[in-house]
This record gives sequence, structure tokens and C-alpha cells, in this order.
Amino acid sequence: MVEAKLYNQAGDENGTIQLPESIFAVVIKPALIREVADILESQRRPNLAHVKTRSEVRGGGRKPWRQKGTGRARHGSIRSPLWRGGGVVFGPRNVINHSRKVNQKAKNLALKMVLTNKVQAGKLVVMENIDAKEGKTKDLAKVLTKLTGRSRTLVVMDSGKTQVVRAAKNIKRVTTLPASSLNVLDLLKNAYLLVTKPALDKIEKTYK
Repeated sequence: MVEAKLYNQAGDENGTIQLPESIFAVVIKPALIREVADILESQRRPNLAHVKTRSEVRGGGRKPWRQKGTGRARHGSIRSPLWRGGGVVFGPRNVINHSRKVNQKAKNLALKMVLTNKVQAGKLVVMENIDAKEGKTKDLAKVLTKLTGRSRTLVVMDSGKTQVVRAAKNIKRVTTLPASSLNVLDLLKNAYLLVTKPALDKIEKTYK
């Protein structure tokens, strides 16, 4: 049986809650977590580096000088890679796809392993519910400071509550996610995982 402390909206302890063992008590395999995390990072990798080839460089529609009689080397276009400002040969292109595929079963298993690790490390905080009246940052920050200090915290709710999301945007090191969008990377990047009771039910249904 896996249990966690249950807190009310004021951040005070209010008993315990039983967690599903199929999600929060699995065997942890660091190699699988690392593999899935690397694949997910490759999927998020932006292709920023991009150079123009000879066909994309502007200008060069005519020969820079006549073929013979000038004493200079023969050239047909200033877009040639030999020229300064010309096209680049074998340079980085943003059309390359760096993403790799990951088996859905392995992805879900790695997620359960990270959730299990949060429980074992005492970094899982379960609240009955979480609310931010009128999107006030002050109220939410007070509760988070009480429960997780100033550590990086991932707040998971059963749905995207606009008020809470708006309040959390102004708090450093706090990220919000709906329960259906949990992923290994965000869990690893945040020290604490704060989950609402309704979100736990949704996590069990989604990732069982």
C-alpha cells in the first residue's frame, strides 16, 4: 500500500490518501528513464541553424565579368560558394528532423517510474483542491511556499484552471500542467510534484 499526506487548500495536513500501486510503486529503471527523456528532448529540439544554398542567395543573375580577356579567373555567378556572401556548401539546414520515435508503452512506464521516484523521495504533495480567487498570485504563492518552499514545482490539476494558471505565471520556478499532459521531462525538471485529488483520479484513468 502506497500512501501520501493529504493537504487542504490552506496547506495544512488533513490525513492521508492511498495512491495506486500500478502508477506510484513500480520498479525504477534509470536507463529507461534516460532513454525516454533523451527522445522527448530530441522531439522538442528546434532547428535554428540554417544557411542558404547557392540557389537561395539573392543576386548573381549575370556573369560578374566576361569569360576571357580580363586576366581574372572564370566565374559565372557571385552566388558561388567560392565568393564571400555566396551560398554555403554542406551547412546546417532547418529541414532536418532530429526527433525520434518512442514506444507508447515504454513512455508510460518511464512516466510511472519518475512518479514512483517522487513518492520515494518525499517530493509528492497531494492537495484536496487548489484554487486562486480572481487569479491572485499572492494566495497561491503563500500555499506553495508552505508546502514546497522555493523549490521548482510542477502543479498538476485535473483540467486547465485559468485562474490558477494565471496566478502561477507570476511565480518563479512554478509550472502548471493538466493531468492528461504529464511527461517525463517536466517531472524531471521540477523537484516537487503538487497534485490535486481530482487530478490523481485522472492520472489513474489516463496512465493505468
